[in-house]
Amino acid sequence: MPATPPSPARPPLSAMGRAFAVVAVIEALTWAGLLVGMFLKYVTETTEAGVWLFGRLHGAAFVAYVVIALVVAVKLRWGWFRTLVALAAAVPPLTTLLADWWLRRTGHLSDPASRPAAAPEPETVGAG
Repeated sequence: MPATPPSPARPPLSAMGRAFAVVAVIEALTWAGLLVGMFLKYVTETTEAGVWLFGRLHGAAFVAYVVIALVVAVKLRWGWFRTLVALAAAVPPLTTLLADWWLRRTGHLSDPASRPAAAPEPETVGAG
C-alpha cells in the first residue's frame, strides 16, 4: 500500500514539534503513574514505591516539558496565548495530551513556513 502524502490542511510536524509531542506523552504517562502510586499509598495503603518512583520521574518529565514548551514556542512562533496554554497544560493530570492534540490539529507543531495562511478576520456589522 503506497504511503499517502500529508493532508494540505495538516502540514507535517517539525523536528521540534515531534520532540514536544514525545515529551508531552511522557509527562502524561508519568502523571498517570504518579496517580496510581498515590492511590496505592493513600487509599489502599499497600506501598509507597509508586510515589517514590513516579514522583521522581514525573518531576523530571515536568521540567523537561516546561523547557521544551518554551523552546518550541520561540522556534515555532506560537505567541503568548499558545505558550501559556501549553505551560498551563502541565499542571492538571494528562492535559499535556490535550495540548499536544490542539497544537498538532491547528498546525502549530509544524514549521511556521509550512502552515496554511490564516483566514482573514470577518468584518463586524456596524463597524466603522
